[in-house]
Parts: sequence; structure tokens; C-alpha cells
Amino acid sequence: MLKKRIIPCLDIKDGRVVKGVNFVDLIDAGDPVESAREYNDLGADELVFLDITATKEKRKTLAELVEKVAAEVFIPLTVGGGIRTVGDMQLILRSGADKVSVNSAAVRNPSLVKEGAIKFGSQCIVGAVDAAKRDNGEGWEIFISGGSKETGIDLIEWVKKLENLGAGEILLTSINKDGTKDGFDIEMLQAVTEAVNIPVIASGGAGNIKHFIDVFQKTGADAALAASIFHFGEIAIKDVKAELEKENIPVRIEAEE
Repeated sequence: MLKKRIIPCLDIKDGRVVKGVNFVDLIDAGDPVESAREYNDLGADELVFLDITATKEKRKTLAELVEKVAAEVFIPLTVGGGIRTVGDMQLILRSGADKVSVNSAAVRNPSLVKEGAIKFGSQCIVGAVDAAKRDNGEGWEIFISGGSKETGIDLIEWVKKLENLGAGEILLTSINKDGTKDGFDIEMLQAVTEAVNIPVIASGGAGNIKHFIDVFQKTGADAALAASIFHFGEIAIKDVKAELEKENIPVRIEAEE
């Protein structure tokens, strides 16, 4: 059985790690290079680096900062934000990232996912999806531009399309749950993990260790991502893994030994 992954996320704005609630009210959470080094040492399985304002500000991801972060970690590094072309993907991969995450650009130009998968391999392409419950309560729709722009696109149809285009993984963030600390969006994750055959990373809502247990016991998620609870030292990754192991949920523990 594949081991479940625990992944801290560095949301980057103006070269700093930030964290908000429902994608707004951002506060400073530290230096990204220092944070990356700590997470590498504290047993994180992977690290996600998201330049959260690159798309809105119509600029490219901070390649130099990616290079500095990559130099500090010996775990897989996924980078997203402002990646609009295969050339952008190449730049980020050359800067030291193992995977690139595409979100808004993939919606505007789905062939980007296919072209990236052909050139670099599906394992390098992460389809990042921000989704919220529809107002009528029936299903979910995806949003772009840092969660600020609705698209009318159905979540389930979109994740299936991402898989068909060649994405090797889905990073699924619940806008409704983001930063709330009241648990992952179990219903949405169940629907998505049943719809695709590629790994799904759960994001949005982690507040305590039980939330990590729930997401792995109740959904087919392959990994769980969190930000503020790790950034502000509320929960230690090693403690999450220890409790998961007690519940017979397979995790990598070698990093803490």
C-alpha cells in the first residue's frame, strides 16, 4: 500500500510566506528559505511552493527564490503560480523544482497540461484546482486567479479532463474550507477521488490531527496539505505521522528517526 504523504505549503507573496482565510486576510508567516529548510528537517514528505499573486499580477513565478528554496530541501518540491507556458515550466524545473503546478493557465489553455506532460512527463505536472460549493448546493465549480474568479466549470468534469490531458496528480483546494481549521472538505474529496485514477492531494481546512486521520480514512486522498498549523507550530508533522501510524494509516517515518 502506498504511504500517505504530509505536505506543508508555502504560499508566497512579495517573497514572504503568508497565510489567510478563504484566500483573503493574508498575514506574514516567515521566510520561505528558512521555512523550507525546517520542513525538510522535520519530516515533511514533500513541499509545495505557490506564488499566490503571480497570476493576478500577470508576472512569472520567482525563479531565483525557487532556486534558493530548492537548495535547502531534499524532498520533492512542487512549484506553482504564474506558470503560463512550457517555457515557464522548464525554467522552474531547471531552478530545482521536481514538479510544476498549473491552475488558472490550464483553465485558459488546457493544451498546456498536455504539452507539459509530453515534454517533461506526467509525473512533473500537477493540476491545481480551487473549487467551491455551488450556491444551490449541487456540486462544485472551479475558480481561477487565486480563487477570485468563478468559471462556471464543473469540478468533476474538470479533474477528469486534467487526468485525460496528462496531469500526474491533482492538488485540490476547497475555497470554503481554506484557513478555517474545521476539517478537510470530505464530501468534495470523496467525489474527486472516486472520479479520477491519479493521486489527489487534499488541501484546505486542516486544524488538528484528527482531520488528517479523517481525510485518509474517509476519502481516497493520497496526501494531505496544510499551511498555517505547521507554519505557526500548532501541530508537528512527526506528531501527525505518529497518530496516523496508530490508526494503521501507512506513512513514511524514516525522516524523523
